[in-house]
Amino acid sequence: MQENKIVFEHFIEKSRQDTYFTIPIEVPGGKELERITISYSYKKMQSGRKKDGATAGIVDIGLEDEQGKFLGWSGSAKDSIFVGEHSSTKGYLMTKITPGEWKIIGGAHRIPENGLTVRYEIEFTPKAPRWFTGDLHIHSDASDGQHDISVLAKKAQKKGLDFIGVSNHNNYTDNLAPPSIPGLTFIAAVEWTHYKCHMNFFGVAKPFDNGFIANNEAEMLSLIEQVKSKGAIVSVNHPKDEFFSYNWDNTDCFDMVEIWNAPMRPANMNAIAWWHELLLKGGRKIPIVGGSDYHRDLHPALFARPVTKVFADSQSSDDLLRALAAGHSYVTSSVKGPRMNINCGETKMGDIVESNQLQKQAELTISAEKLRPGMRLRLVTSDGIAKEWKKFPQGKLSENVHVETSWKFAYLMATRKIFGKHYARAITNPVYFEHITLVKDS
Repeated sequence: MQENKIVFEHFIEKSRQDTYFTIPIEVPGGKELERITISYSYKKMQSGRKKDGATAGIVDIGLEDEQGKFLGWSGSAKDSIFVGEHSSTKGYLMTKITPGEWKIIGGAHRIPENGLTVRYEIEFTPKAPRWFTGDLHIHSDASDGQHDISVLAKKAQKKGLDFIGVSNHNNYTDNLAPPSIPGLTFIAAVEWTHYKCHMNFFGVAKPFDNGFIANNEAEMLSLIEQVKSKGAIVSVNHPKDEFFSYNWDNTDCFDMVEIWNAPMRPANMNAIAWWHELLLKGGRKIPIVGGSDYHRDLHPALFARPVTKVFADSQSSDDLLRALAAGHSYVTSSVKGPRMNINCGETKMGDIVESNQLQKQAELTISAEKLRPGMRLRLVTSDGIAKEWKKFPQGKLSENVHVETSWKFAYLMATRKIFGKHYARAITNPVYFEHITLVKDS
C-alpha cells in the first residue's frame, strides 16, 4: 500500500457470472479526507465481437459507505468513480468521508471460461487548504431576482464558481432547501434591507426569529446582536452607494465590509476609502468582501463580477465562512481577473504579524498575476501608498518589501485608469502588525 493509495487484484471465477459481490476497503482515519477515487481495469469484452467472450468480460461497479449506505452504481459505463462531501461522480451521492470499512459493490456480468482478473486502485485525497472562488451577493426570484435558485446554480457552475450566497431581501426561504449541486457550496445568506442600510447575514438559514424591523439605532443593534447570537457573520453592503448607503452612527456592529458591489464605480472606491479610514481610526481587523448584486440578465450588475477568492481548509460552508471572517481572501473583477497574494513569512492576509517577527527585519512577500497592460499595482499601508508597480512581464509580479515600523497594516490593490481616474481591479485583505494595538471582531 502506497501512502493514500491501495492497489490490489480481484479474481472472478466463471461460476460467479451473473452474480453480485462486495469487496471491503478500509478507509483510514487520522486525517480528514476530501474524496475517495476508485479506478478499475480488466480485459473488456467489446460490443459486437463474440470472439472476445473467450478471454474478456464485463464487470460492473457501485459503492457503499462504512454504515452500509448505498452511494451509487454506474454499471460498466465508467472506469473510475469518486465520492466526496462536495462533489461526486454523476450517479453517486455526495457524502462526508468517514473512516471504517467501505465496500465496493461488484457485478460479474460476463466472465470468460478461465475467469477474469480485475485490478482496483483506491486513492484517498486528504483535505488541503486552497483557493475557492465565489459570488456572495446574488438575488433569486424569491425576492426581486429574475431566476430561481436552480438556474443561479447552473450559472455558477458555468462560471466555474465554488460557492454562492443567494442573499434575498429580508427573505430566507431559499436557505431552507437549497439544491444539492456537485462542486457548488451554498452559503446561507439574507440581505437585511433597511431604509438606512443593507447588510448581509451569512451562515445561518434563519438569522432572525419573528421579524426584521428596526425603527431606530437601538433596535438595529438589538437585531444584530440576535443575529450574531445565532452564529451569523454580518457584512455591511455597498456602504457608500448613491441610494442605499450606510447611514447609522455605529460602525462597530458589523464584521465585514462589502467594498465592491456590482460594477466598479466611484461608490465602490468611496467604500474602499471608508473601510481604510475605519482601519486607521478604530484599530480593528475588518475583512473585506465583494459581490455582484446580480438580479437579472441584461443589467449592469453582471453575474460573478466581482468575485471573492477565499483561502479555506475545505469547500464546506463553515470553512469558507471561517476563512472569510479571518480575512483570508481578496476581491477581484471576475473569475479571470487579477490574482494576488500578500503575506509576511507564515502570516497570511487577514492575520497579525507578531512583534517578534517585526524585530527580525520582516518582509512582505507580494505576488500577482493576470495583470494587464495599463494596470498599476499598489502596496497600500496605514502610512499611504508605500510602493507602486507599472510593468508586469508576462502579466506577473513577485517582490519582497521591507516592513516599516510605523505600519499598522498593508494590503495590495490593482487599479486601472478609466476616464482619468484609477479604479480597483483587485484588492486584498491586509496583513496587520502587532506593534499597533488591534482588537479582533467578535
